[in-house]
Amino acid sequence: MAEAHMTVSGLARAAGVNSETIRFYERRGLLPAPPRTAAGYRLYPPSAVDRIRFIRHAKALGFTLEEIEELLSLRRDPGCTCGDVKGRADRKIADIDRRIAALAVMRRTLAGIAAACPGDGPTSDCPILAALDTEET
Repeated sequence: MAEAHMTVSGLARAAGVNSETIRFYERRGLLPAPPRTAAGYRLYPPSAVDRIRFIRHAKALGFTLEEIEELLSLRRDPGCTCGDVKGRADRKIADIDRRIAALAVMRRTLAGIAAACPGDGPTSDCPILAALDTEET
């Protein structure tokens, strides 16, 4: 017996997101527009829950909505292979590594600036604010 189709609120509950997220994904084309009832209600198939979970998991791993759209299209393209998906995953890993390195530099710089501040005195003498005024930070 097939599961019943869901309204937007039912899909949101089942997928663990809010209704506006469903509508947003639909507007972005990440979620196909479902048929509507005569009263205008959207009726989503049970597979929409899996698609939303896929989107959520991909977002949690750092993929942008554009990248998620690409991943979803790879899934539908019979000419694509696991290698195509792996290539995108490898590029995302490299991007994450670059961002981690940039964050580490930011942290070291900010820690150095913060260490120079005694934590008392007027803000006009604050070395943190003075450092932020310079371009060398």
